[in-house]
Amino acid sequence: MPLKGIHHVSAITAKAPQNYEFYTKTLGLRLIKKTVNQDDVSVYHLFYGDEKGNPGTELTFFEIANAGRVHEGVNSISATSLRVKSDAALSYWKERFEEHNVEHGEIAEAFGRLTLSFRDFEGQRLILVSDENNAGVAAGTPWEKSPIPAEYAITGLGPVKLTVAVPERTIEILTDILGFRAKGSYPSDVPGQPDIQVFETGEGGTGAEVHIEERLDLPQERLGRGGVHHVAFRVENEEEMHKWIQKLKAERIPSSGFVDRFYFRSLYFREPNGILFELATDGPGFDTDEELEHLGEALALPPFLEPRRAEIEAKLKPLDTSLS
Repeated sequence: MPLKGIHHVSAITAKAPQNYEFYTKTLGLRLIKKTVNQDDVSVYHLFYGDEKGNPGTELTFFEIANAGRVHEGVNSISATSLRVKSDAALSYWKERFEEHNVEHGEIAEAFGRLTLSFRDFEGQRLILVSDENNAGVAAGTPWEKSPIPAEYAITGLGPVKLTVAVPERTIEILTDILGFRAKGSYPSDVPGQPDIQVFETGEGGTGAEVHIEERLDLPQERLGRGGVHHVAFRVENEEEMHKWIQKLKAERIPSSGFVDRFYFRSLYFREPNGILFELATDGPGFDTDEELEHLGEALALPPFLEPRRAEIEAKLKPLDTSLS
């Protein structure tokens, strides 16, 4: 039951309007679903992605208005990568970040690829990674109405970086339980720290990698705005999901069991360093309850929440996404 790659990454924002503005207008992603956190319906859950939110392109945010800022540290998802088609795209983005006053680093090489680190307005740690010479999991298709030219547009999620104090425990889960393969390593950009180890699943490539960073100089991370809540990995279908549930049970790994998120089916568990992992099916997809051309324009609720629409809408601040 090989996992197919990264499915989505879910992070925290304190300001949904500014979050929408940054990720659609500055980064050019499509808002593919405006819904609520199914575990706390007073909170927006915004999904961004490619033209239709294909698995492997989804970056999502819970809006927690009173969230304090993240205190960065170990046992965390410390960086989310976003794929672009070429090295030339990074030069475009560096210029764009300078024009829009987006905090960013320099174009640099990591694991044989050119990258460009940057942060959003809340300090979310992001990295653009070039697919210039990449093989492996296919990228998504940029939305044709994006403000970013197609040749430079973000095409999906790249490697996710996990920063931990005891890497052996996380690596054991990745390899022995989830079936990831060791692929290599590259030097840390922090002097005196161990090399970053790379693991891949499925067809491999940027869309199927987890990078493990061991840090000896950091405290435990305290999650808040600008931090990442969890990472999800791709499962082919619901039948395979039930096999994963049985596998985790057999390994005596506590999990949520089967969770129906309507747009996909899920399973949640924490690896030994406390990072929340999700397994998520590729379907049914985000056009299940909205027409493809109108994704994200209205508040979408799964059928089991629809009877509570009036109550839910009354507690949410309006968020105008009609021009997304």
